[in-house]
Amino acid sequence: MERADVKPDSQTFSYLIGNCDREEDIVKYYEEMNLTGVPSTKYIIMALINAYAACGQFEKAKQVVLDKGIPIKGLHEIKSVLVSALASHGQISDALKIYEEIKKAGCNLEPKAILYLIENLRSDGELSRLLQLLKELDDPDYWIDGCCRVILYCVQYRHLSSTVDLLKQLKDKFCDDEVALEVIFDEVFSKIAETQPSDLQFGLDLLEALKEELGVRPSRKSLDFLLSACTTAKDLHNSRLIWKEYQTAGLPYNALSFLRMYQALLASGDHKSAKKMLIKIPKDDPHVCCVIKACQATYINQALLKGRTNGRRRKMLKK
Repeated sequence: MERADVKPDSQTFSYLIGNCDREEDIVKYYEEMNLTGVPSTKYIIMALINAYAACGQFEKAKQVVLDKGIPIKGLHEIKSVLVSALASHGQISDALKIYEEIKKAGCNLEPKAILYLIENLRSDGELSRLLQLLKELDDPDYWIDGCCRVILYCVQYRHLSSTVDLLKQLKDKFCDDEVALEVIFDEVFSKIAETQPSDLQFGLDLLEALKEELGVRPSRKSLDFLLSACTTAKDLHNSRLIWKEYQTAGLPYNALSFLRMYQALLASGDHKSAKKMLIKIPKDDPHVCCVIKACQATYINQALLKGRTNGRRRKMLKK
């Protein structure tokens, strides 16, 4: 820029400051901005907040908002950026404190900042606050985004009634878009499959609630995730229940569903049924064959090893 005799403007400095990862660079560019006579705009102030937060200098990020040069007109927008920056860098208590101050002043938090709060309120016991934050989102797109995040929180802490209620609201929003709704349901059951075995019952209860209260037929992916959860839990009874759900939902079995049920049967110790299921799996795909071998190595070999170990123990006890 110097060689071309182009003078930096406020947009240039907001970009430079916003991408700093060291405090000394922030100070350097801010001093250079003042020397060149470039005025401090709200975008530069926002860049300062984000840069200080990224460097871990949270007190300095908060101090930026307290400086006298801040324009009153855009103050709530600047404070919203501070809330976002603090929340996204693990300072959720400070972010909530500033949020409360904004509310007391009769102002509203920017939708993006509300999403940051929702995303980073991850500890148990925050459901009421999350639902209140969700109510403050007027923009439909932001509300849908926020609602999906709150639903995943409800799944994480097994709040069944709130999960169903929020899914009902989403169903009303997506009344003409079944594909989008199916994607959301699949993500919910994906989250359940990732959790501990003790959460399997939550998934089964949710499946029943969706069928009875929302009139929703589960997708193939949703049932696949539940069957995977049964495998993790080594739950033979519920594996069979989910297996029947494919037929109830009008979903024909395919190679992957046979493979998943084979894995579930092996994991739960029903090797006899697993052998029958293995016959139904097409073997023309090398990837499928690799998965079969991996399942057998994991479950059959482990069972044989366990049996041998138990046999040795029994012999030693007899001696």
